[in-house]
Amino acid sequence: MSNTMKLALLLTFLFVLNAQAQSPQNPASPIPEPAEVPTARPAANPVQRTERDTSRTRPVVPADSPEVTERLRRFRENTIDPNAPQSTRAPVTQSASMRPARLYCPPHGPLEINIRRGNADEMLVLMLIDRNGEVLGMAKDVQGRVNLLEVISGVDSLERAAWLQLVQGDHPLGPPIVIQPIREPPPVRTTRTTRPNSTATFTKIIGWGDRPLDTDDPAIDEERKSWIAGDPPIISGFKAYIDMDVLIRTDHGEILVALAPDEAPSTAWNFRTLARDGFYDHSGFHRVVPADREGKPFVIQGGDPTLTGNGGPGFALALEPSTLPHDYGVISMARADEPHSAGSQFFFALGREGTARLDGQYCSFGYAVSGSRAVDSIAATPIADIAEGRPVNIPVILTMQLVAAPARMPGIDRRQDRIKTTTKVGEVAPTSR
Repeated sequence: MSNTMKLALLLTFLFVLNAQAQSPQNPASPIPEPAEVPTARPAANPVQRTERDTSRTRPVVPADSPEVTERLRRFRENTIDPNAPQSTRAPVTQSASMRPARLYCPPHGPLEINIRRGNADEMLVLMLIDRNGEVLGMAKDVQGRVNLLEVISGVDSLERAAWLQLVQGDHPLGPPIVIQPIREPPPVRTTRTTRPNSTATFTKIIGWGDRPLDTDDPAIDEERKSWIAGDPPIISGFKAYIDMDVLIRTDHGEILVALAPDEAPSTAWNFRTLARDGFYDHSGFHRVVPADREGKPFVIQGGDPTLTGNGGPGFALALEPSTLPHDYGVISMARADEPHSAGSQFFFALGREGTARLDGQYCSFGYAVSGSRAVDSIAATPIADIAEGRPVNIPVILTMQLVAAPARMPGIDRRQDRIKTTTKVGEVAPTSR
């Protein structure tokens, strides 16, 4: 036998011995047994760990089983709580719903809405409704992806925002979608004039485009002759989005605001966006003027994160020709003398008697539908500086959030839901704090 073969046999023998030594019955590097220590005295109330009863363990369902697959599908569609016991789950019902396919749409379309039919058998109907509750158009038996320009006539010629409501049978389903034509506002016409009972001058708005605000004023009629005609209005496209209200939570209570994109679409969208993104959180009502110099109810003003009256979002809005009257509970944009200087500051009107003169001069863009006690309570805040309307303790805006607006139905004008005051001028409002 050669030396090479002897060496190979020796290595094989050593390998077998090493494998036996590494087996569980004979570990290679055994951990030394710990030295015996005195047994500790048990606690007065020791916690006893009971052995697990494996007979009561629920069997594991395979991940690819039909049961798990169905549960995952239903969970992704938000129809069940995956943690709820099987016996307590309600039967799965999927109601019809709709969502805009995109926010911005080109002027010639497509202007598409995604409609999910759900489980119900009744026919789905789309209604296009204006602010007065008048039905502008209708499409029946719709589902899937629908181009509104093809199924509802007149959409392409909308002059102001309208609401698209999905209806099944006699029941409206979910919040409406705002269909807003994108149009540039007409040129604003201004003049310099003197304030009543004062020598101070200010910029007064006297018209829009070729339309004067006061057709009986001969001075305005004379100025109108020098107005340069602006470009003809055209539709640059559409915006389609779920209608939302703005809930304002203050330390005086809550105020729910319905927006009016039909009157001031860009202003309403700006307020909605700032509220959604937290701009107004922890700001306040830095100016409170419960009555003007003649004792007529006036405004409460907020929206400045600096609480000085000089703060804003860092940009300015073009003034829009809103015709929404400045009545009690109507929300409007505060601004400087320059017409296109509004940004984030807003005010609530406290009464038609004192705020009717603001019509056409400031851009109203919504109205409160609940929260009259909170509005009146803020208006009754003690004032430290009457000239500036500075409160002793500034009412705080805790937060703002968007909540789904209610359905729109034919024959119903939501502006009728605007709040009514709970107090008279000079009375102290009951606080809801």
